[in-house]
Amino acid sequence: MDHGPKEGDSAAAAAGDAARGAASSAGGVVVQVREKKGPLRAAIPYMPFPVAVICLFLNTFVPGLGTFVSAFTVLCGARTDLPDRHICCVFWLNIAAALIQILTAIVMVGWIMSIFWGMDMVILATERRCRAAESDLH
Repeated sequence: MDHGPKEGDSAAAAAGDAARGAASSAGGVVVQVREKKGPLRAAIPYMPFPVAVICLFLNTFVPGLGTFVSAFTVLCGARTDLPDRHICCVFWLNIAAALIQILTAIVMVGWIMSIFWGMDMVILATERRCRAAESDLH
């Protein structure tokens, strides 16, 4: 049996090398990706880091409880990605997300959603913390 390169393989490899060379000589292309958030996802508040960790813990063990607690941080002035919406509207969006998590936890969908929601809270709190640190440096 012959396990060496086949006739078409060398041509394909040469074409791939030429394409890589052309891309590197052109300087490359910068692509920006922006996540489009739905209203429920955009309503997650930017909380202080310890509060976000507590909400993640609560969401992990009692689906929807951390999301329910996070709704009240909106009433306490936590910022969201929905600046054009009224505070009460954002509060009720968070309550709706908590209810969805609680009601669908029976089939595990809500529990998984609840854990990911808590992780998003921690990620947003980390972003908030990094922005605060950057503004302190300037």
